Amino acid sequence: MFPDSMTAVEISEPGNADVLKLTTRPVPVPKHDEILIKVAYAGVNRPDVLQRMGSYAPPAGASDLPGLEASGEIVGMGNGVTRWKKGERVCALLPGGGYAEYVVCHADHALRIPHGMSLKEAACLPETAYTVWSNVINRGQLKGGERFLVHGGTSGIGMIAIQLAQAYGARVFATAGSVEKCDAIARLGATAINYKTDDFVKIIDAAGGADLILDMVGGSYIPRNIKALALDGRLVMIAFLEGPKVELNFAQIMVKRLTVTGSTLRPQSDAAKAEIAEELRKQMWPLVSGGTIRVTIDSEFDLRDAADAHRRMESSGHIGKIVLKVSGD
Repeated sequence: MFPDSMTAVEISEPGNADVLKLTTRPVPVPKHDEILIKVAYAGVNRPDVLQRMGSYAPPAGASDLPGLEASGEIVGMGNGVTRWKKGERVCALLPGGGYAEYVVCHADHALRIPHGMSLKEAACLPETAYTVWSNVINRGQLKGGERFLVHGGTSGIGMIAIQLAQAYGARVFATAGSVEKCDAIARLGATAINYKTDDFVKIIDAAGGADLILDMVGGSYIPRNIKALALDGRLVMIAFLEGPKVELNFAQIMVKRLTVTGSTLRPQSDAAKAEIAEELRKQMWPLVSGGTIRVTIDSEFDLRDAADAHRRMESSGHIGKIVLKVSGD
């Protein structure tokens, strides 16, 4: 059995990292098609920071607690759940609520821990895997032999995107802002571009242009991405660290026959997320279990130190994922 109350971290008011406060909440009750997970670890993601700042509200019906991914043990199930049993260890994509000792999620949004992976590593995988798969493979239509550029190459998303693209046979380029980060990209086998000292447009153009670009920067990068794309290239936007508004010459898009698209994950329907989860289970999870795709963990913080985890995220000094320890392995 599990207790009636739990420790969690809430956003007391919009603001800096100091607004993250420990609190006591009722343990959530799983509804139809939901499972209750006793959380071992929770991943920390940029949308958590945006939510904390008041610029990324959770969808209707979701927990107001931050946390979009977690790993742990199933301890309860709502009506209609047939694919899981109590005691199974899973990692899961969450609509919110991961910064807590217990969390509920749709049963079809959880995945078994890949073979050989720890609970700590697994907590860092769902939000990243869902995002990369749906945008690089589904929306971006990456194919073997293509040239792929990802910005923010040492973010959790960037590092998984590099490895997945290489598994698909793409030639991979990635941008980062320090020698240390570029070295980390090079160790993954991709061509690193230091955006502080080099012009990614010139480098990509010299290589023949990018067939696909995954961008989370936006702002001034958007017109530069258009220049860097090859004929029939695709630009997929997933975030806007520099902002979403920019002046753009659409004639270049027409002449080069480009596709400009993008997506957000959190507001998508339960059915859409379940479909992505099934694709991950069949096609990406074997790559993880086989060691082709690995999680890089930058740092671990206790749940009570979630504010420090956010400060680490906002410093942009991290290489890989930041994780919160809730109950541990």
